[in-house]
Amino acid sequence: MEYLWILPKSPEKEIIDDIANSLGIPEVIARILVNRNIDDINKSKAFFRPAISQLQNPFLMSDMNKAVNRLIEAIEKKENILILGDCDVDGICSIVILYLFLKEMGITPRYYIPNRFRYDSGITIEAINNHKDVSLMIMVDCGITAVEQVKHANSLNIDTIICDHHIPAEVLPDAYAILNPLKPDCTYPFKHLCGCGIVFKLIEAITKKLNKLTASYPYLQFVAVATMADIVPLTDENRAIVYYGLELINEAPRTGLKALLDITGLGTKKISSSQIVFIVAPRINAVGRLGDASRAVNLLICDDYERSNKLAEILEQENATRSKIDHATFREAENLINKIMDLEQDIPIILYESEWHPGVIDIVASRIAEKYCRPAIMMTTVNGIVKGSARSVDGFDIFEVIKQCEDKLLQFGGHKYAAGLSLEVEKINEFREAFNEIATQILHKKELKPQLLIDAEIHLEDITNCFRETLLKFTPYGPANMRPVFIVKNVEVISYSKTNNGEKIKMKIKQGNIVHEAIGFNFLDKHHEIDKIGKHLDIVFVVDELEKSHAKFPVQLKLRDFKVIN
Repeated sequence: MEYLWILPKSPEKEIIDDIANSLGIPEVIARILVNRNIDDINKSKAFFRPAISQLQNPFLMSDMNKAVNRLIEAIEKKENILILGDCDVDGICSIVILYLFLKEMGITPRYYIPNRFRYDSGITIEAINNHKDVSLMIMVDCGITAVEQVKHANSLNIDTIICDHHIPAEVLPDAYAILNPLKPDCTYPFKHLCGCGIVFKLIEAITKKLNKLTASYPYLQFVAVATMADIVPLTDENRAIVYYGLELINEAPRTGLKALLDITGLGTKKISSSQIVFIVAPRINAVGRLGDASRAVNLLICDDYERSNKLAEILEQENATRSKIDHATFREAENLINKIMDLEQDIPIILYESEWHPGVIDIVASRIAEKYCRPAIMMTTVNGIVKGSARSVDGFDIFEVIKQCEDKLLQFGGHKYAAGLSLEVEKINEFREAFNEIATQILHKKELKPQLLIDAEIHLEDITNCFRETLLKFTPYGPANMRPVFIVKNVEVISYSKTNNGEKIKMKIKQGNIVHEAIGFNFLDKHHEIDKIGKHLDIVFVVDELEKSHAKFPVQLKLRDFKVIN
């Protein structure tokens, strides 16, 4: 794959020097901080020292007082409470922490997760009618567009609290309280919490009012999982949540989560954000993708290890099945692209196949968007209605474009880079044409190559112990705080090997008197470019710490790309 290498503009040297000298860190690290808008000493200290004190006051959120008072009243009166949540990791973890908290407060709520295999799988009138005996309904990671559903609940004398982080429509539900930092009237300073993060703020506010604030902290392990899985910016409050949540996961995970870590082989390892995103989260997601998401809730609320282990095995098996389905769907999607599309003319990729599994189209849409560097929408049929999942690329607000096509749709929702939609089969071509026209106007002048964002140019001699130790403080990694990417120019290849026909390459590189080891994966289309020792390259890489047993090369450079210069 050919990447477009992007280097940031160099910030003012005075700011860089000030941060570098004050914190005793390498100048190149200070430059990376400034380019990530961590542009003064106080911000830099807060970044390197995440603390619980960095959590915002939950009562700054609009409607928080109302929500807290209503929920405390329900707890004291032992009311019947229903929690409704989405079937992804964020929704599942939202249900888990609220369920566990209410149990700790002496009340056992019910919970309901819609099934994605039904067209009416969201929060429905039918679902509310099945729970008419509740007096309080709490919608988590959903509900911000549930105008009719909340109206119906009100007619049944059911109060509703909404905890959601998705973009509100112009008309809000007439709920008892709506917790969403994106509401027009909400002045909460941090706008990027996931749904579970907002539920945590509700729990935090209740414990604060009851003078039991630390009672909310154990739930941070689930909030961290949801935050990492939902791909929200890992800055500010989210950084503190994930930092302390990972500490809890590594030191004292709850029984159900421990069983899941054990069955994946992570039980004895130090867990990082990438392991949560690529190993743990897919298993939690899998049961909702293929069937009943409540199986994941049952695991995460379980406090019996033997039962937890059996439930974890179900998640493991479902994830293996999910993997087979989405890989097959991806191959089918690629074949369809090659068959019906002209990528020189057709900018967005919009695919429909009535038999595709609705539980994997979002994963495949993400892969298509990444591979072809253009917005992608995958659609399938569920009970006679077309359901679609949309994923975007940098510089393209897919939610806003879909909104401009809403007259062709039954419903839609989401945010800038990901959205869901539904429509009638007869409307597919109309929607495709409308979306294409708008998208082409926006993207026709953009170079549709994947961008490789590089944080800084360095020399091999810059990779000192101080440099490496400071890099470690950038963790946990995630959106808006990705692992720093570096470029070193004009290195000499002094040894080279390949395995799996070039799937993995390994080389030793030299610049001046400094030698480092570098490895790269998925270079099948480029390994032939290094046909002999002595080649000179520009390399783009991340720095990876190795086990102590690798004394000669304590760090390894993981290649993201390279270019032969002679």
